[in-house]
Amino acid sequence: MQRFIDKVVIVTGAGSGIGKATAERFLNEGAKVALVGRTKSKLEDVAKPFPESQVIVLEADVSSEEDVNQLVVATVEKFGRLDVLVNNAGVVTQGDVATLSTDDWRTVMATDLDGVFYASRAAIPHLVSTKGSIIHVSSVSGTGGDWGMAAYNAAKGAITNLTRAMAMDHGKDGIRVNAVCPSFTKTGMTEDMVDDQELIDKFNERFALEGPGKPEDVAAVIAFLASEDARFVTGVNLPVDGGMSASNGQPPQ
Repeated sequence: MQRFIDKVVIVTGAGSGIGKATAERFLNEGAKVALVGRTKSKLEDVAKPFPESQVIVLEADVSSEEDVNQLVVATVEKFGRLDVLVNNAGVVTQGDVATLSTDDWRTVMATDLDGVFYASRAAIPHLVSTKGSIIHVSSVSGTGGDWGMAAYNAAKGAITNLTRAMAMDHGKDGIRVNAVCPSFTKTGMTEDMVDDQELIDKFNERFALEGPGKPEDVAAVIAFLASEDARFVTGVNLPVDGGMSASNGQPPQ
């Protein structure tokens, strides 16, 4: 498919995992893509197979308001427009409220939540003119709680409701805002989990489909939400979780 010819997309956290797969999906469907991340070498590896006219590498930290404003400006200067923003960059720190340090709490909030706010605010004026789209990469951890992941749950839970609020506030401007909510997906963030077969077996007791998911599974749903096929879809937090959220929580019998 070539659904994104002449479209311009920003993907944060594009150097690995879901962000990398998403950037490649858009590029392969004809989009011009700004690859954003903190590690330039990883971004350059993603960009390497594609012509320079189709891609820009932008080293940036989304927790920095200045960095985010500059990356949006740089994207529009190079490509002349902006059609899609994918807020994917994120970090996770384990711990409950009693044990989390202030620094750990702020780090998660600064990247996972503040970064989404900064990028969305900077992008909206450009998306108004193109009737564009924003997709947040949230998590099933934003729709229900986990044990020992208070900061991550709080940040992703905020994104879940921010998605709804933004869809309502900006729909009349022609901007659609949605989120994907993956469960256990094979990425660099979960590489210690992928090697734990006992843990995978526990997850597969909860998945309706065989898991874990792949980054490409999430990227495909992001591309759908950004496409004209989803032109009447906004304010949705869409699980990409192998059917885990279909369960009422009771164990298999």
